[in-house]
Amino acid sequence: MGRLAFLVRAEDHSHPRRDTRRTGAGWRTRVGTFAATAAMVSAGLVIGAQPAAAAPAPIKLTSASCPAEIVQGQTSGCVTELQNLLNAHGAGLVVDGQFGAGTLYAVREYQAATAIAVDGRVGPATKSKLYATGGSAPAPVNLNSASCPANIVQGAQGGCVTELQRLLRHQGYAVDVDGDFGAGTAGAVRAFQTSRGLTADGQVGTNTKRALYDTDESPSTSLDLRSSSCPENIVEGQSGGCVATLQSLLNGKGQSLDVDASFGPQTLAAVKAFQSASGLTADGAVGPNTKAALYANIGGGGGNGAPAPINLNSASCPNEIVQGQRSGCVTELQSLLNHHGADLAVDGDFGALTDSAVRDFQAEKGLSVDGHAGPNTKAALYGAVTPPSSPPPGGGYGKILEVAEAEAGTVEGSARANSYGSSVGLSLSTSNYAWCATFVSWVAKQTGASSYRNSYVSGWVKQARAGNYHLSVTTSPQPGDIVAFDWDGGSDFTGGNEHIGIVRTVSGSSFTTVEGNTGNPNGDNDGVYVRSRATNSGYDVVFIRVR
Repeated sequence: MGRLAFLVRAEDHSHPRRDTRRTGAGWRTRVGTFAATAAMVSAGLVIGAQPAAAAPAPIKLTSASCPAEIVQGQTSGCVTELQNLLNAHGAGLVVDGQFGAGTLYAVREYQAATAIAVDGRVGPATKSKLYATGGSAPAPVNLNSASCPANIVQGAQGGCVTELQRLLRHQGYAVDVDGDFGAGTAGAVRAFQTSRGLTADGQVGTNTKRALYDTDESPSTSLDLRSSSCPENIVEGQSGGCVATLQSLLNGKGQSLDVDASFGPQTLAAVKAFQSASGLTADGAVGPNTKAALYANIGGGGGNGAPAPINLNSASCPNEIVQGQRSGCVTELQSLLNHHGADLAVDGDFGALTDSAVRDFQAEKGLSVDGHAGPNTKAALYGAVTPPSSPPPGGGYGKILEVAEAEAGTVEGSARANSYGSSVGLSLSTSNYAWCATFVSWVAKQTGASSYRNSYVSGWVKQARAGNYHLSVTTSPQPGDIVAFDWDGGSDFTGGNEHIGIVRTVSGSSFTTVEGNTGNPNGDNDGVYVRSRATNSGYDVVFIRVR
């Protein structure tokens, strides 16, 4: 989808299964608030800001040309490099090579978030951490911009490759984000092309770019290995959503794999072990017979065989969910347990592994350890996702931005993010569908500003254009308005290549937003973050007033 060329990361709303293990959660929880505050402290994104002077050429912080400690008041290429690195982690600074108050704040926030002594001084520990946490790749560039070649091929380097690699990771492919189009990236491109029915030539041209940015505003499920979306034989060296599903299924059969969407030696060993246990030829190739055996005890439901999830507190679920049951209630239970670190295959079948995960969760929460998901266990599972008591529903239009900003830093796939779906009747992991409009619906519900709810961007635009539900189109945006993006242009908001957020600040043609299902400035999983946008950047924008 189209977006500003200078943004840290694009949104891509397709969501194959990805690794749900998370590290450094404190940093990712804070980064949205960090980006929001730092963006206001620094010049350039708020009303009345002046253009920044040209920055000195960046100098690597660990070189002899930079002092042992970079501190407030200095102006140099070392500070330029520092600001670039901080921006790669979501700071939103104007890169001017001057270590001012905004840069000081950003340094302190980064130090606090990464467990470094918070002194605002960029010494050896801070320098090392900035480079170690992936800030040294070239800044990403929109693949559809004039700055990127029509065909990006192996051997290319730069921001276009950084963007490509981040989009591939977003699709579930385990590639390094280093701005260097090497063999690993080429292999991931070919695997992605195969999964989308494109010519698998490893060249990132018009069709591949479109597919990488393509979004689907409807909920989706994990890929079924038996579908035409997956190769007939899944073998070592492949990557992508089919491999992620394979790993999840193997974990459901007793393995303990990282679900990283990459078919490496550990996955190969797990496949062979499963084949041996199932009386199959242990060749490590996942063909029709192995797929059939993996799905032998899973039937019906969505693409991964699981029944559709049902809220545990609904009348459709029993008072106690116990081993031996199979239903959407179990699907929901397994999903919630995974959000608390269980790493189960979500198949809707309450087996021994689910029982063990329930018991582990009960022990961790100080509950009676009986393996039964009764009222207390259900309450604890949903405990992290209780809607906030302040501000209460009914806060109206004036509370929209306040409620949205309070969610900044919420990571996709977390129990908190998944709670947004309640506003539109969904009980799904936000890792499995495009949830930007769901987030806006949740904010509207929390504030009572509008009774309209819809998980499709097109629905919000349609109702605003019709003047329904206290919604209308405005050409004079202000904080608290809703903004819809049509990345394809044409303002028709069709084709699944749309996005939506909430306006935060406005400065001429530029504005900042709070968005759900948007790129993490730290380059990891999506979530709720503050983004910089504009009305003159090649995509269509519609501002929606709520009154």
